[in-house]
Amino acid sequence: MTGATHLSSEVAPGIYAISVPIPYPFKYVNCYLLLPSPSSTDGPVLVDCALDTAEARSSLGAALHEHGLGYGDLEHLVVTHHHPDHYGLAGLIEPHGPRVWLLDVEKERGHVFWTQPQRMSQAGQTLFYQHGITDEYLRDLGQEMTKTRSRVHPAQNLHTFTDEQLLRLAGQEYLVVWTPGHADGHAMLLRESDGVLLAGDQILERISPNIGIWAYSYPNPLQHYFKSLEKTARLGASVALPGHYRPIKDIAGRVAELKAHHLERLEFLLHLMNNRTQTCWQLSLGLFPGSLNLAQRRFAWSETLAHLEYLVAEGAVKRLELNGIIHYSR
Repeated sequence: MTGATHLSSEVAPGIYAISVPIPYPFKYVNCYLLLPSPSSTDGPVLVDCALDTAEARSSLGAALHEHGLGYGDLEHLVVTHHHPDHYGLAGLIEPHGPRVWLLDVEKERGHVFWTQPQRMSQAGQTLFYQHGITDEYLRDLGQEMTKTRSRVHPAQNLHTFTDEQLLRLAGQEYLVVWTPGHADGHAMLLRESDGVLLAGDQILERISPNIGIWAYSYPNPLQHYFKSLEKTARLGASVALPGHYRPIKDIAGRVAELKAHHLERLEFLLHLMNNRTQTCWQLSLGLFPGSLNLAQRRFAWSETLAHLEYLVAEGAVKRLELNGIIHYSR
């Protein structure tokens, strides 16, 4: 191991945060390097790995190099969820030797998004059409998704763990905590010795993670997310190390803020409906106004849909089909 590091910072004993640049509004994703003690026979572990851009590859490789490591020195790569900024480089790192791990639920429900592109693309197009998205937007969206897929290399020999399983990583015991919502198979890792929580995108410091419906996701992800927030607060963790932005010490406080945020959005969505029957696409333009780029508008639509379907399940909103297009009314 080398001495001073500049491309990573020790955020908990034996855990180094590596902020890797990504071409998204977040600007960076936090990957975490878990280093074993000198007396341990276990190898280093990387948690999450960014996506395939030249800048991300260079940044992640240089940060590992400062610790005297390369991809071949890693024993495991553990991925919190299948989204491109957390999973994209997995298939390029895997041939160097580390085992790649994902929650079993995420292998079944998220990993397949990358391994079955044609089926997923067709299902996605159908869902978009059902909710009134225009052909012009869908044509541009196809180009955007082709670009995203070029940056994601799924693992070829994926290993899985299960909820509440204890994993030995870099000589320490970590409890797997399944937290669906942001992704169906999103997983956190709790180091039980000191309460350090590798939180993925479950809770973030400045924004809410996207809670959206996609063609392959659970039908009511916001309901799952509310339950996952309660589960996160009950853990009693000492600090959350998130996938973006800074560590969070007041976990219970941040959980309360995120829950309040989504409840406020639900109320605002009901107000936007104003006794008029509208599509999810139309409502998303009111719930997320302003000039958004293609990807941001897609996430705005998916989050609006998740909130609408939560309201349908609660009996506050009705879903109906008009001329083959799904609409919503109070």
